[in-house]
Amino acid sequence: MKLATLCYVRRAGQTLMVHRIKKANDMHMGKWNGMGGKLEPGETPEECAMREVFEETGLVVRNPLFKGMITFPAFSKEEDWYTFVFVMTEFEGQLIDSPEGTLAWIDNEHLLELNLWEGDRVFIPWLDQPGFFSAKFVYEDYEFVSHDEVFYFRDAEKA
Repeated sequence: MKLATLCYVRRAGQTLMVHRIKKANDMHMGKWNGMGGKLEPGETPEECAMREVFEETGLVVRNPLFKGMITFPAFSKEEDWYTFVFVMTEFEGQLIDSPEGTLAWIDNEHLLELNLWEGDRVFIPWLDQPGFFSAKFVYEDYEFVSHDEVFYFRDAEKA
């Protein structure tokens, strides 16, 4: 089992994405992703999210907003991945030459046009919804098969 974060840094109408084209043998090769990575021992999901964003972008983020939890059963080498999803709108600093790929601010209305994992097309719109979600995305040999989701406090009046 792997614990990880997936982070979407946002500014007025745009989301910072990384085009994964730099690392050899990268399972994400050629895809556009948010930032993130595996939790280190003793690290909270929020600490991991802030560390990963800094390492991958050079930006110092504050107050990550928890948006959801995604389970990816047997995603990599038959290991389940449990991923904490965050949105970050408070940040400072200058973008670096990321070790993960090429960074770009993408207009939100064009995010779903990128070469994304198929499941990302499903949950990226949820980032704009109030509250948070829990979902399971099933891939077989890195091909999207299905998903299930449960929303919590989706309606702002119930929050």
